[in-house]
Amino acid sequence: MKTLEELQAIREKMQGQIGLRSETASQTRVVVGMATCGIASGARPVLTALSNAVQEKNLTNIAVVQTGCIGLCQYEPIVEVFAPGKEKVTYVKMTPEKALEVLEQHLLGGKVVDKYTISSEGRI
Repeated sequence: MKTLEELQAIREKMQGQIGLRSETASQTRVVVGMATCGIASGARPVLTALSNAVQEKNLTNIAVVQTGCIGLCQYEPIVEVFAPGKEKVTYVKMTPEKALEVLEQHLLGGKVVDKYTISSEGRI
């Protein structure tokens, strides 16, 4: 990095990678739990995989955001999907590979990946 312009370019690139976008009512919001429990369980690679895929596919109708503790620490990393007009879907024990499968099947294909949801754990 040698100039202020290079620093600004890096800043813009990184903001895009973490998926912080303005949200609208018509967007699907994908929330990744990024509290200490989530990060310790591997939430950061999950967030990165989702953000990169959304950015690479130029999916402007999907906002990937991070939040604090979702309250189910034993199930981290957790990804919640809030689609307009639909019930929230909570995915648990996510990996980057599982997150990309959710992106393809649920967010793009409209089919919930039941095997990764909280109900598949049979405890809640």
